[in-house]
Amino acid sequence: MSGVLVTGGTGKTGKTLVQVLRNAGVQARVASRNPAAADPDAIRFDWNDPTTYGPALDGIDRVFLLPPVESVDPLPLVQPFLRQAQLAGVQRLVMLGSAIVLPNAPSAVEMAAQVQAQPGGVVLRASGFMQNFLRPHPLAERIRRLGEIRTAAGDGELGWVDARDIAASAAALLLDPETDARSDYLITGPHGMSYPQAAQIITAQTGRQVRVERITEKEQAAAYRASGMPTEFADALAAVERGIKEGREGQVSTAVLELTGRPPRAFAEFVSDHVYEWTQ
Repeated sequence: MSGVLVTGGTGKTGKTLVQVLRNAGVQARVASRNPAAADPDAIRFDWNDPTTYGPALDGIDRVFLLPPVESVDPLPLVQPFLRQAQLAGVQRLVMLGSAIVLPNAPSAVEMAAQVQAQPGGVVLRASGFMQNFLRPHPLAERIRRLGEIRTAAGDGELGWVDARDIAASAAALLLDPETDARSDYLITGPHGMSYPQAAQIITAQTGRQVRVERITEKEQAAAYRASGMPTEFADALAAVERGIKEGREGQVSTAVLELTGRPPRAFAEFVSDHVYEWTQ
């Protein structure tokens, strides 16, 4: 086996995945727009520059695919990469997708289907990231500055999952491309959790009072835009909170346990690991 290309290799999941793979003795090529000069296995990769696809895939037999972020229609960029990956002889391709399909994202289902049609193609549909409660995410910044969570999701629950568990699940599939696997896994934490419940857990573990301010979907979209998100993506992300409020996004699964042999981390454990984030 040659090695694993990790797109988004400096992000929440990718960075941890690279560490897990390298600890297991597997070459992990870190693909990002700004590769670290100190890492000999780091390479420039830009979804908007197809000339970077070939060098990134050279000598690679496995790929962790993180589609372009903050885009409601990433398929036009991902499709040419998938063609090159197949020509390069990639045996296992694991895409990090989302359990939540953004409104007005017509290509999300088609992109998953095209990944699954690849040799060894697997889609991990991850629920909300617990890491959103850490800086520099706008949610975390507001908790830190104001002790407040603003949400349009009401008491609706989401199957929040730790990015470390997503990385471990991806690693289980990438370490041995011969392992039998389904083409689709829903990746969640052990239980559903609402924003008010998250605020209670942070308050209990840090001693710092965190309150919840209930706002409208339009107010949330405006806040996302103000944080720098593209307008279309900000509006779609705010609309997701309507689905959470209506109870459509609270599903949980046992996929992390199936893939890694251990249960996913609960939010209380995540908070315990990062108490300094809200108390400094």
